[in-house]
Amino acid sequence: MSELSARFWPIFFELYESLPRQGPGNRACAERALSMCGRLPPAPEVLDLGCGTGGQTLHLAELTAGTIFAVDSHEPNIERLRQSAAAHGLAERISAVVGDMCDLDLPQESFDLVWSEGALYSIGIGNALRICHGLLCPGGYVAFTDAVWRVEDPPAEVKASFDLDYQTMGAVSGVLAEIAGCGFELIGHFTLPDEAWWDDFYTPMEAGIGELRGKYRGDEEALEVLEQLAGEPAMHRKHSDCYAYEFFVVRKPD
Repeated sequence: MSELSARFWPIFFELYESLPRQGPGNRACAERALSMCGRLPPAPEVLDLGCGTGGQTLHLAELTAGTIFAVDSHEPNIERLRQSAAAHGLAERISAVVGDMCDLDLPQESFDLVWSEGALYSIGIGNALRICHGLLCPGGYVAFTDAVWRVEDPPAEVKASFDLDYQTMGAVSGVLAEIAGCGFELIGHFTLPDEAWWDDFYTPMEAGIGELRGKYRGDEEALEVLEQLAGEPAMHRKHSDCYAYEFFVVRKPD
């Protein structure tokens, strides 16, 4: 995709805002990562950065007894999360706000857990981890996912696809170096299974693309955008051995 159509982003958001999640992950992975945060208080103060429409935010509310402050830069995502929280009776425990990860007006050392699925890369992993370090209470945790290469020389089409959004993407070893450089203790990490890509992300995405193709029948420009969006799950079917999402859990020393 050398140049995006003017229709790309409106159709992109029309699709992505309708999905249960805006990236790979599932409840089982969230539960596994939380189980690694062994010293959390009974009702932790949680910050969910880049929350999207809040699929994982709702999981965190189910899996913990704490309060969650959820931040995303895209206002429609936040509005949908507010509606979902209210519908689940969680409005008093989930506060969802529009915000910029680089400019969070939040008190330092005020959170027990910072959670972020597939979002920290947008401001650089090292920069994001330093921000998280300041926001965490001593002994607090960061649990985050990041895309990583599994091979040293991925096919050109795969590299070009990720370069559109994540030119600095590296291997697990590079993320571990960033973690150590930001003063965190590594608790552990694991690779998301393939169902975490499909069940709540690519399968509903492909269904949504099918619906939008019907809506935009005869609109060649819109159909071209949808074809571009459909290329992501198609690439994953063909090249999932080349890349992964890794869940990292780290702790700020006492």
